[in-house]
Amino acid sequence: MPTDRHPSSGAEGAELPQAQALAALRGEIPTFAPGEVWLVGAGPGDPGLLTLDALAGLLQADVVVHDALVDARVLALARRGAQMQFAGKRGGKPSIAQQDICVQLIELAQRGLRVLRLKGGDPFVFGRGGEEILALAAAGVPFRVVPGVTAGLGGLASLGIPATMRGINQAVILATGHDPDEEGQLDWSALARTRQPIVLYMGLRNLGKIAAALMHGGLPATTPAAVIASATLADQRILVSTLERVASEATAANFAAPAMVVIGHIVNIRRQLLDAIAQAAAAPAPVPAPAAAGKAAIPCGNSACEG
Repeated sequence: MPTDRHPSSGAEGAELPQAQALAALRGEIPTFAPGEVWLVGAGPGDPGLLTLDALAGLLQADVVVHDALVDARVLALARRGAQMQFAGKRGGKPSIAQQDICVQLIELAQRGLRVLRLKGGDPFVFGRGGEEILALAAAGVPFRVVPGVTAGLGGLASLGIPATMRGINQAVILATGHDPDEEGQLDWSALARTRQPIVLYMGLRNLGKIAAALMHGGLPATTPAAVIASATLADQRILVSTLERVASEATAANFAAPAMVVIGHIVNIRRQLLDAIAQAAAAPAPVPAPAAAGKAAIPCGNSACEG
């Protein structure tokens, strides 16, 4: 149900300091027209990863239709007076049917409202954004898509795991973690044979079955694997394990959704990074060489030049 925050009209309702800062960074702010729908990615969690165009939409929207994983600090950026309507979906829990969400967006836009459809991550990466723009287009509703940082890439980066690494992988697979026993699901054996890293969205609940299917397909049990919970947020957690043990260890450590799973040798880069940081911290600080008599050391780029 909508939460009415006493809507006012147009971008003039935006907080002035926010609008001024946005204009300074963005230049001309894109206009959010009445009767238009913006599908906006809110990023993996941290408001610092929000795009400027996402902020522009929040400062102009009359109504924000948002998912469950959008951080409260992002929602707080909406202009005063905007309505907030929850349309979140969480695995295994009652949620609004996708068709009903599409109808909701169309009806709000046809009332002449500026409708911001706000999704965690990127709206086109397992966010059902494609279904929504097809419904909007069929109804003749104008729309705009504002990409966001998907959790499957941003979440890994925040914890020192590169999605691609020269000498390790030539591709990365983004997959949903649905039950491998369900009809029409992914061919996990085929994915295992690629030997490329796999990033699982919504995969925690079925992780044991997925790991077993990948090992059945030939992926070694010792393949590095990690679970990342609450990626990019202050309470983010990571568990580094192996394919054979990751499901049981995640359960023992009380990991819960929202969580990403990454399987592949790119996971090892995090340990190399932590080791390098520890070694650098333990090494004695270099003593700068004294300048020659009568000469002053003058900074020159990343080194010192004599002058």
